[in-house]
Formats: sequence, structure tokens, C-alpha cells
Amino acid sequence: MDQQEAKRNRFLRWPEVHKRVGLCHSQVYSLMRKFDSEGNPSFPLTVKLGARASGWLESEIEQWILDRVNESRMQGERE
Repeated sequence: MDQQEAKRNRFLRWPEVHKRVGLCHSQVYSLMRKFDSEGNPSFPLTVKLGARASGWLESEIEQWILDRVNESRMQGERE
């Protein structure tokens, strides 16, 4: 496994996700409960890591951030 692939498969815990996305805990969990018309969550779902631990895939968090940037830029072009 190369370094890039290892990074994509790394799990992030809440403090790191919070730092990256800038949303509070309740906002993230609210988005995780909302689904679009195709059944996709509005925020990446967690992966159960153990009895009392869960995390997010770093690649999914990075993609969510990129999607927000792209949506924002596309809206700016329409206005």
C-alpha cells in the first residue's frame, strides 16, 4: 500500500473532522441523518471501529469538502 492510498483509508476521529469541516457536533450528526433523493447522506457516515469508537474515512471527508467548494462556486456563477 503506497502512502497516498494509506492516507485515503485513514480513519479520522471527531476532533480532526471538526477541525477540517468547521461544523459543530450536532450539525454533523444532523447532516448524517439527512438523505438526498438518491439515498446519499448529506455528510459521510461514520464507520464503527469498536464497541465505543467510530470514525470517518479521511477520503470521504476530503470529498465532502471538495463538493461543498464546487457547489459554492457553481452557485456564484449562476448569480
